[in-house]
Amino acid sequence: MVTANILDISGNSKGEITLPDVFEEIYRPDLIKRTVLSSQSKRYQPYGPKMYAGMETSAVSWGSGRGVAQIPRLVNGSRVARVPQAVGGRRTHPPKPEADRTEKVNKKEKRLAVRSAIAATINAELVKGRGHVCDSSLPIVAEDALQDVEKTAEVIKFLKTAGAYDDVLRAKDSRSIRAGKGKMRGRKYKHKKSVLIVAGSESPIFRSARNLSGVDVTTVDSLYTELLAPGAKAGRLTVWTESAISSLEDMFI
Repeated sequence: MVTANILDISGNSKGEITLPDVFEEIYRPDLIKRTVLSSQSKRYQPYGPKMYAGMETSAVSWGSGRGVAQIPRLVNGSRVARVPQAVGGRRTHPPKPEADRTEKVNKKEKRLAVRSAIAATINAELVKGRGHVCDSSLPIVAEDALQDVEKTAEVIKFLKTAGAYDDVLRAKDSRSIRAGKGKMRGRKYKHKKSVLIVAGSESPIFRSARNLSGVDVTTVDSLYTELLAPGAKAGRLTVWTESAISSLEDMFI
């Protein structure tokens, strides 16, 4: 049985809470990676040429008796078209936009991956391995009053007293330029992920914490593996609320 201290808004301990069995789940990095890749594959955009690319042309064969190959040529010229071996012709085996490129994962494996990722949030070695900076013991459990905080300054104050704000600063200073064409498509910069705040229900903290660098806020019933393990690497620094911990009792069974 694992217990954790409950912190109030000021960062002082106000009691203990018993963590549900999900926090004792065995660490399964293989399932976590498969599940994250499956989630990412569902966001792929279809790619490939249109069905008649390279076919909409006036090219017809000249027939025999001309001393040239009997392949389609433009009506008002002699350039070859339509056939795959011609410049400007269709592709032989182009990628099919209608192809299903998603990766499937069994439901029980998904559920086990989420449980494993949740358990990894209290493993100090895994959290440190992800690069997070935290001065307090794990897990960080806050009273439900944190969910009603309406000002970003109050969220920052709590994270400082909980020893997690340095991780937000780490994410803020981590801005880098993306490699590849993505930098030309409205996503030039990348930031590291920092603290994940898990609330029991929709609350004002969703607005008050959204501008902090790398911080994500979610409800406990909206947890999924990629949120808990960005980049398929488990051990994200997570702040739980009392109600979120209580709700975990009956979830992901």
